[in-house]
Formats: sequence, structure tokens, C-alpha cells
Amino acid sequence: MKNSILFTLLFIPLLINAQQEIPAINTAIVEYVSATIGTQVNRGECWDLAYEALDRNNAKWDGKFKFGRQINPKTEMVLPGDLIQFSNVELKYSEGNLHYTETMGQHTAIVYRIIDQEKKIFEIAHQNTDFSGRKVGLSEFNFGYVSKGKLWFYRPEPLN
Repeated sequence: MKNSILFTLLFIPLLINAQQEIPAINTAIVEYVSATIGTQVNRGECWDLAYEALDRNNAKWDGKFKFGRQINPKTEMVLPGDLIQFSNVELKYSEGNLHYTETMGQHTAIVYRIIDQEKKIFEIAHQNTDFSGRKVGLSEFNFGYVSKGKLWFYRPEPLN
């Protein structure tokens, strides 16, 4: 009995801190994205998906590229429903003998799912891409593959 109480007192707080509750607004944004996969949102620009997701969910943002509270993905957990703004980002990676380079000039995406929080690997939703055209599609994004450029991560915030 003493051992189980000691275990509870020592390890349960660690487990609670290892996972962060997803804010309601983030959940609503992911639900909106789920409903739009495979369709064109507005004009089909990458920014249109973020615009519609934020406005439909009464999120606070500047109407340009600041999509809520900026977070640091190196020190804070990234959550589904967070937004990413890319500026001249280049990704470099290898699979077997093949080497890949991808570029994202000015681009906006929404974190759809966390694949590996520790390694910062996410599934992102975006449109106006080579693979999905002007329709919303999902792709893997590995923060560790970024070789240059700038990224800003934002946590959406409700208006009230």
C-alpha cells in the first residue's frame, strides 16, 4: 500500500506534465480542418485555410500573419490546431540513397496531428501545395529537416 501511494505521489505529476490539454479553440480548428480535407477553402491560397479556421472559431489574430500567441517550439509543446508561418524555409532530408530538398517561400499551415512531440514531427494541413494543389491536404513536417529560413508557431486564442 505504501509503495503504491509513493508511486502515485512521485510519478502521476510527471505524467500530467508530459501531456498538455488541448485548448477548446485548437480542437475546434482541427475539427474545421478535418471537414475541409480534399476541398478548396476560399480561393485555395494557403492563408485562406488559416483565415477561415480562425474567423469561424472567433479567434484573436491580426488579420495578416500573427495567428495568436507566438510560441517557441523548442521550449513549449506544439499542439494540434496551432499554426505555422513559413518564410523562405528550406527542408533537406534523405531517405535511403535519395536526397530531397523542399522549399516554402511564404506559406501558412495548421498543425493537424502530432506524430512525435520530442522530435518535433507533425502532420500539417495546408493548401496551395505541389501535392494537393488548391485543395486542403495533409503532409508530414519534420522540424529537424529545416536547413534555413524562418518559422513562427502560433497558439490560437479566443476573442474573449
